[in-house]
Amino acid sequence: EAIDVILFVLVIGGFIGVFQKTGAFDAGMNALVVRLRGREDWLIIIVTALISLGGTTFGLAEETLAFYPLLVPIFLAAGYDVMVPVAVIFIGTSVGSMASTVNPFAIIIASNAAGISWTSALSVRAIMWTVATGISIAYILRYARKVRQDPSLSLAPAPGHPPAMEFESDETKKSPGGAAAPSGDVNNGGGAAFLASSTGLLNPSPQALTKKMRLLLVVFALSFAVMIFGVSRLGWWFPEMTTLFFAAALVIGIIERPGEKKFVEWFIAGAQQLLGVGLIIGIARGATLLLDKGEVSGTILNYLSGQVAHMPGAAFIVGLLFVYIVLSIFIQSSSGMAVLTMPIMSALAEVAGVPRDQIVNAFCWGIGLMGFIAPTGLVLPSLAMVNVRFDKWVRFIWPLIAILTVLSIIFLVLGVLIRR
Repeated sequence: EAIDVILFVLVIGGFIGVFQKTGAFDAGMNALVVRLRGREDWLIIIVTALISLGGTTFGLAEETLAFYPLLVPIFLAAGYDVMVPVAVIFIGTSVGSMASTVNPFAIIIASNAAGISWTSALSVRAIMWTVATGISIAYILRYARKVRQDPSLSLAPAPGHPPAMEFESDETKKSPGGAAAPSGDVNNGGGAAFLASSTGLLNPSPQALTKKMRLLLVVFALSFAVMIFGVSRLGWWFPEMTTLFFAAALVIGIIERPGEKKFVEWFIAGAQQLLGVGLIIGIARGATLLLDKGEVSGTILNYLSGQVAHMPGAAFIVGLLFVYIVLSIFIQSSSGMAVLTMPIMSALAEVAGVPRDQIVNAFCWGIGLMGFIAPTGLVLPSLAMVNVRFDKWVRFIWPLIAILTVLSIIFLVLGVLIRR
């Protein structure tokens, strides 16, 4: 019953894998970084927005780990601390994934499990992404300017600057995994060690952004634009979307011309990266079938329906947001969470008088908010790359999480009240 979704996930994985192997995305990012050197405020704005755009459209996440060696030395040389490039990269991908608009692994799969078209409330999600990304950029800029003017306020000081408000003993200078800090790291957030291991990156010689790479970037962007048009205007669903991305992968292969064997290797490698996601979707659908056939879902719905029948829709949707925040501590797979919980939550929405697309939004925003600090996500590998402690990150990020939580509540409540 989940084969259409699983096949879509594997094919879009192959599509993204082929595109990444061309080097067009990295070349475009490198060209942008070089062009904006000396105008780091604009670099913060544009790079955060682009990474967030990747998160909201195709679930850009692990791929951003490659950006740390490029951006950290540049920001340190400009007078910022280590936290700034970490924030640009990690907040960018996290807020993009949280405020997903067409992300296949969150919005599309969740909407399918809820029994609605993923284009429902797309304009609301687009507004949410714009506002959330704007707030995140402003938050990063405020911190970046503050530590540039007064390095003593830094939570992860750059090399040569004193730490903020505290001094650590040799025993506490450990990496997040508990190992001793790299040689040369004297309570500076790992900046000196990172610079030492990134020799030459202050004056990088990135691969040139050729006309062919520009064309590849256009094809990549057009693929998602065509998907939106097809679903919203032509009645497309998973078979058509799967075909679209397979065809787009072929077009990228024709432009890049790696040879048939290499192309197939790239495609299979990309699909392989998402094989686990496909298995999770299949197992979660199996669990849903067991719950349905064993009448467990009906029992749960009967009990919960009585609890929410007289609950205001606004209170229900806010409560659901926090339910997903808690659940995402244990289940970090957005696709697995969607397939497992959406059938029950969307049925409850009918009882509470809440539009099903708002259930999808509560799911996406709830799991996305926890993604900023969830230890089972990408935060620990990201911090480990620059030796920033997790407690420093939490101290830095919690005000933004609070702001985005309030923003999510406002959008959800308005979505319920307006639709009534």
